[in-house]
Amino acid sequence: MHASVAYLDYNATAPVRPGVGAAMAEALAMGGNPSSVHRFGRLARAAVDRARDSVAGWMRVDPAQITFTSGATEANALAVHTLVALGAKALLVSAIEHDSVRASAAAAGLPVNEIPVTAAGVLDLAALQGMLAGPGPVGVAVMFANNETGVIQPVAKAAKLVHAAGGWLLCDAVQGAGRVTARGGLFGADLVTVSAHKLGGPQGVGALIAAPQIRVAPMVRGGGQESGLRGGTENVPGIAGFGAAVERERGERARVHALRNLFETRLRAMSPEVQVFGAGAARMSNTVCFALPGMAAEIAVIALDLAGVAVSSGSACSSGKVGHSHVLKAMGVPDALAACALRVSFGWASSRADVDRFVAAWMDLVVRARRAERAPLALAM
Repeated sequence: MHASVAYLDYNATAPVRPGVGAAMAEALAMGGNPSSVHRFGRLARAAVDRARDSVAGWMRVDPAQITFTSGATEANALAVHTLVALGAKALLVSAIEHDSVRASAAAAGLPVNEIPVTAAGVLDLAALQGMLAGPGPVGVAVMFANNETGVIQPVAKAAKLVHAAGGWLLCDAVQGAGRVTARGGLFGADLVTVSAHKLGGPQGVGALIAAPQIRVAPMVRGGGQESGLRGGTENVPGIAGFGAAVERERGERARVHALRNLFETRLRAMSPEVQVFGAGAARMSNTVCFALPGMAAEIAVIALDLAGVAVSSGSACSSGKVGHSHVLKAMGVPDALAACALRVSFGWASSRADVDRFVAAWMDLVVRARRAERAPLALAM
């Protein structure tokens, strides 16, 4: 990112970490197919294996549990496909799941029901328990942390309820992985999805991680790559970049958390009427989703961009769509306020200077907005 721009949209994608590009270039220069037995193929295979080991160590699982994909969207589709193959009779999807999970569930050919969340954006465990009382085993999807609000979900508690009812749990950990400490056992879930580009790796590569007792059901069949679970020649440079990114993901959480807290403190001091969504719940240390009533998000995003500050009005995957956030709607946020929602997210290269730049740009934006509000009154007088 350019030094003169405050990039505050890490939940959409993170800038590539130093060393990642070099690892990808090295993999590109190898020139071999990982399935070939000659020396070039063996070099490519070694690069994939090293990355698999790195991702496994990062998530504290066995390398054999990892299936590389083209990204988290494919990984989520593969996970939902696997839930159906395991014998799920219905799918229960939290009301704040990412669209890739929601769309895959809708296309799965099974009944789909939505698990509600509280006003703070936390999964309603009592509602989930009641929904699990129906006939037959079910597949359940509960993300680790919401991409818009940063609210962390009670995945381990949900997993216990689901398993007690004989079902299986999918956890989309794309936003949480690397921003909270991973625990062995995949947070209690049966299937977990992750992505490289959220933590400073390349776009276009992700992974599905399955618990040891779960057999992934392939969707893409071909030459037997990824242990027969995902056909097609592996994206060696992308996978190598994924491995390099997780190897460089160290010791940033406390610093990022401090930046997030500083940001919120200064934001509230400038605009006391600001509402921070999910503030009453546990959140990722890097995310703030907020709204200033009357300040339309679309106008704010453009104005901040012109001032050299990059923020989001919600999920990057939903940009350009008409309608309000399904996440905020599930939390009971009125449409008028949801239309003002902005998301700021920090990451590995964020600094205090980014906060300072936002503060200056935001103050100017608010002052100009207030002048515009008073202008019609002045003209009428």
